[in-house]
Parts: sequence; structure tokens; C-alpha cells
Amino acid sequence: MGYSGWKVIWQGLTGNTGWKPAWREPDPKPSYDVIIVGAGGHGLAAAYYLAKEFGITNVAVIEKGWLGSGNIGRNTTIIRSNYLLPGNEPFYEFSMKLWEGLEQDFNYNAMVSQRGILNLCHSDPQRDAFNRRGNSMRLAGADAVLLDADGVREMCPFLDFDNARFPIKGGILQPRGGTVRHDAVAWGYARGADSQGVDIIQNCEVTGFVMESGVCMGVETNRGTIRAKKVGVAVAGSSGRVMAKAGMRLPIESHVLQAFVTEGLKPVLPGVITFGAGHFYVSQSDKGGLVFGGDIDGYNTYAQRGNLPVVEDVCEGGMAIMPMIGRTRLLRSWGGIMDMSMDGSPFIDKTHIDGLYFNGGWCYGGFKATPASGFCFAHLLAKDEPHPTATKYRLDRFRRGAMIDEKGVGAQPNLH
Repeated sequence: MGYSGWKVIWQGLTGNTGWKPAWREPDPKPSYDVIIVGAGGHGLAAAYYLAKEFGITNVAVIEKGWLGSGNIGRNTTIIRSNYLLPGNEPFYEFSMKLWEGLEQDFNYNAMVSQRGILNLCHSDPQRDAFNRRGNSMRLAGADAVLLDADGVREMCPFLDFDNARFPIKGGILQPRGGTVRHDAVAWGYARGADSQGVDIIQNCEVTGFVMESGVCMGVETNRGTIRAKKVGVAVAGSSGRVMAKAGMRLPIESHVLQAFVTEGLKPVLPGVITFGAGHFYVSQSDKGGLVFGGDIDGYNTYAQRGNLPVVEDVCEGGMAIMPMIGRTRLLRSWGGIMDMSMDGSPFIDKTHIDGLYFNGGWCYGGFKATPASGFCFAHLLAKDEPHPTATKYRLDRFRRGAMIDEKGVGAQPNLH
């Protein structure tokens, strides 16, 4: 059923008895045209665009747990396209444009809020680097505004501009950046895919791949064998474990990234703010809580929880620019498993095994990439060729010496 303001009013007047389930709970069929492993944001988006844009509706999305139980529900909800390198910027700008029409596209309120994202700078060389990045963004069709200290002060007068160690010299603003309700993205894509005929199969763990003469012909699961012409894997931090079942070793490591939310406060933040002398990013939710995060914990793990030293480090970053939050109580924290690639950039590519495709290595950038990742993965699955904005995200780029090192820290996943 379609959602609208009129429907909400009508259901309210009639006791809310007419709402239907947002998606079905089907049993797996013996075979499909395409199987996508992972019912997170990227997997559900790929299934949705496969059906809507490419007319492939005989699709199953298989999830080990429940829909949206991974990183799509364990992030800080930020969307942006403020990248520097030509291998990244067009892709993330494509994603931003999809975000802007997303709610109308799949008829679901994902709470897309383009309040802007402000990256603070604390030195003259950093301001020069932001100027370069802003020019790159503008050349790719994105929006970027370079602010001096007075411009930042006008937007955020509560910041500590005269901090002895980290004085705020200005910042770069992307007005179209912002936040989106992360759970609603999963629910909206699931509902949209289901309405197109896609089967979303929860509590169905992949235990292996069906291989015949070196070709992937389906998956083995705890609910039996399911065959398919093509299999796409989009399981974020579990990529290494799942692809190992096909005999593949990926150029990624799995790390935990913690995020936090405080008690509800009165509105204070105009949008998203990031600390330029460390790793701290913060926004304010519709309930008033400050939602923030920082660095990964820096050790390999598959646990969705982190340790106290990173909690301390992240809170120190917040205190460095906003001492006013020192008395705010932390309400809760959570962790997501990041699939950190060797150069900090993702993969959307065919593997060396015919019929097996991979989407992963998203590091910190997975949530903001959700629409474009799903669209480009669907394009790859449907046409066997990369989407024009994702041509650099190949699995063999390290062998070819074509790394996309956005942060410039080399081939160390724990630093990206």
C-alpha cells in the first residue's frame, strides 16, 4: 500500500487497523536469477534497483539474522559527498543525488535532513587543503563553501575558537550534506524491493557456495540449497568470513567502530560538525541527543562492541571544540564491524569466479554510499560491467598500482 499524509489521517480516524505489513516473510524458492547475500542497506538497495531499474525481479536477499541487523542500524547517519579524488567524488555525488529523491522514489519517510556538514580547519595548511578539496568537489558538480573563522562563528558561536592547541581558523561547508534515519533506509528499501517481487529471507545463514566447474551456481544455507545464475555478496564486516567460503582472501581487515548518543538536549547544532585536528564528528538527532563517533578501535575483531580507550579519545575530541558538552550524560553506545580496505576505498566488482560478485571494503563510508552502492551493484549484476561512477572500485587495483588513497596514509587498513 502507498503511504501519504491522507492515509495517516484516515488510519488515525479508523483506529490504525488498515495498515499492512511493509514486506512479506517468504520461504526460499529452489532457484532465482540473482541471490544477494546480506540484507543491510547495500544489499537491499541493490535488490530494489535490480527490480526497479533493470527489470530483474526474480531476486532473493538472504540475511543471517534479521533485516538491518548490521551496520545499516549501527552508524551515525551522516550523508555527504565532500571527497577529493576523482575515483571517489563522482560516485559519492551520485549517491547524494539519489538521497535527495529517495523518499519520493520508494514512498517511505527516511527522514532525509540536508542541514549541511561543516569540516573545521585548525591551521593555514589545512585550510589550503580544504580549498583544494572544495575545488575538486565543485568540478564534480557538488557544492562546497569555504568559510573563514567569522563565517564559522556566525554558524556555530558555541565552538571554542581560541583553543590554545586547536584554534579554529575556518572550515569547509557542504550545505547539501546532512543526516538520514538509518533504520528507515533499510525499511524503505526492503519495502520497495518487496513491492517489486523480491524475496527477503531472514534467519537464513549462508554456509557455503555451490560451485560447478569453477562457476558459482548458488549458495548453501541452513535452510537448504538455493541456486542462482548470479550471486552477489554485500555483508560489510563479515566479508572476509563469507568470501572465504568461496576460497577467496580479500584485501580487507575487520575492525569495530564505536558510536555514541547523549541524553536529549535543546537544539544547538545546526548540522553535522567534524573536528579537523582529530577524528570526531557529531550531529543532533530529532530527539535532541548528540550522535557522535571517531576512530576505529584499531584491532581486528568481529565483535559489535569496543573498548574504553576509544571512548575516551572520542570524547576528548568533542571537548576540544565544544567544552560545553562536558556535563552531558552519555546515554548509550554501540559498535559496527567495518571492512577496512588497504587504501580506504571500496570494491564493487566481479570476482575471478564466474557468477560471483562482491560489494565491500566501505570502511567509514558505507552508510552515505548506500543508494549509489546499491545502484552500481545492481548495474554490475544486470549488465556485467561497472557503472560509470564505480569504474575505479576494482578488486585488482592493488596489483595494478591504482590505489584510491583518499586519506593519504598508505596501505594500512587500521589507519583508514
